[in-house]
Amino acid sequence: MGIRDKAKKIKQLLPIVGAGGNVASAPTSPSPARPAVAPAPPTPAPERDVQSYLKEVVTTNPVVLFMKGSPSSPMCGFSANAAGILQSYGGDLFHVDVIADPDVRQGVKEYSNWPTLPQIYVGGEFLGGSDILMQMHQAGELGEIIEKARSEA
Repeated sequence: MGIRDKAKKIKQLLPIVGAGGNVASAPTSPSPARPAVAPAPPTPAPERDVQSYLKEVVTTNPVVLFMKGSPSSPMCGFSANAAGILQSYGGDLFHVDVIADPDVRQGVKEYSNWPTLPQIYVGGEFLGGSDILMQMHQAGELGEIIEKARSEA
């Protein structure tokens, strides 16, 4: 089974939260007002190292989502799922559209040593991709991690 087949199978198993998808898996408590989505920072200038740019983004923002598109206009189901889950916790969500800069898209994969997107960082730590985020969300672990990261910011 190839990577695309595995991704397709995972996608079929995961409900899509947000973007008009299956909202049944979202938290059942009343949703707070939609959080403000912080604008993506400008991509690194040609003279700036991509890895130092990524480190700065990850360490200066409590919740960072490297995704295809934006939370309001995701360009893949996994990115839509990750954005929906993170937005369900309220607060600011800092996102970087990796499609806008191929160097950032490749650089974030090297930075995390993780081959796929989206990628989620909370409190400066790499959590994983959409599937891991969903597992943490369903287990009730994600909210505590996000709350701690935001309180320490």
